[in-house]
Amino acid sequence: MIHALQPENEKARMASLNELKILDSDQELSYDNIAELASFICDVPVSLITLLTENKQWFKAKVGTNLCDTDRNISFCSHAILQPDELMEVKDTHLDKRFFDNPLVTSDTNIRFYAGMPIRSNTGEALGTLCVLDNKPHSLNKKQKTALKALAKQVESLFELRRQNIALIKVRKELNIKNNLLKEFAGTVSHDMKMPLANMIITSDLLKAKYGNLLDETGLNYLTYLKQSSFRLSNYITDILNHYESDTLLDTHTEDFDLQDVLEQIIDLLNIKYDCEINLPETNMAVHCNRAAFQQIFFNLIGNSLKYNNQEKIIIDISGEEANGFYHFSVADNGIGIPENKQDAIFELFTIVEESDRSGNRGNGIGLSTVQKLVHNLGGEISVKSKVNEVQLSNFL
Repeated sequence: MIHALQPENEKARMASLNELKILDSDQELSYDNIAELASFICDVPVSLITLLTENKQWFKAKVGTNLCDTDRNISFCSHAILQPDELMEVKDTHLDKRFFDNPLVTSDTNIRFYAGMPIRSNTGEALGTLCVLDNKPHSLNKKQKTALKALAKQVESLFELRRQNIALIKVRKELNIKNNLLKEFAGTVSHDMKMPLANMIITSDLLKAKYGNLLDETGLNYLTYLKQSSFRLSNYITDILNHYESDTLLDTHTEDFDLQDVLEQIIDLLNIKYDCEINLPETNMAVHCNRAAFQQIFFNLIGNSLKYNNQEKIIIDISGEEANGFYHFSVADNGIGIPENKQDAIFELFTIVEESDRSGNRGNGIGLSTVQKLVHNLGGEISVKSKVNEVQLSNFL
């Protein structure tokens, strides 16, 4: 018996194999199907997808044998991977000086025929083979060889998909860690800024009340501007917190609630001071959903209908129905509308369509992005249909 030499790229080969995290993994139908096809096409009783470790030859898929692995130093595949671009065929092991006294030939395993096509990593190293075996002399015709090579390429594709999935999982974990750190940072900074801003608002009111008679119109305007800017920054911080904490809303359980009751509670929270008519759905219904997320969605949508409206009387129509396993809601108003060339971007974070709202305050482009995030996390979609001076926002939950 002649032992196979170790490939020159053995270190890189083992690194690529370990990167796949496939050794000793569970049986997978996609690999088993390829082994079945190889056995059928080549008309042999045994087919294997093998991977060569430092000391073992391990079978990812097998047909016609109960073996799970063998020692590498007696494996046929350790010879095959030395020529990674070529199919190795041994028509009769008794006539081949490399294998005639191999334990796999002389024992009950009785391998008399072997054909193996190396399976390569994305960087070119041969990790193992797709091989077929018989207990009597055999040979493959041209079509069978072509098919075996093609099936080996399919195994390579599965390996590459596995490698990419592992990389994606790693990136996702890293992003989750960074995102959580960002949330913690945003939460800490935002909460730390809330109190100083509240103090600035209170202080500006105190200064105006106590020293207002000593200030001229310009001084009073400065105090008003200071208070408005503090409120604006406070609202901006609140919206950032809502955006980054929107994922945690979904941690709460789903529950049944009355649609109109929840909408009425949201309207009360908005503390509307304008001449406004809000028409709730004609037919009330029970909704089974994450209540906290639902409230946040409609709080933002109704709030936008109020803020971006230049009519003397604001009219908001809310509709809702259940169909085909989904809730379909829409919020329509008689507001300023959204230009068609800006509608694709309104759900992007920090995207601002209008320079100022009804009260002259500049938006921050966070609210609708938060709404879209919540809707998507609930398994739904949101879209907008609008003309200038006529807007409708619809979300599907």
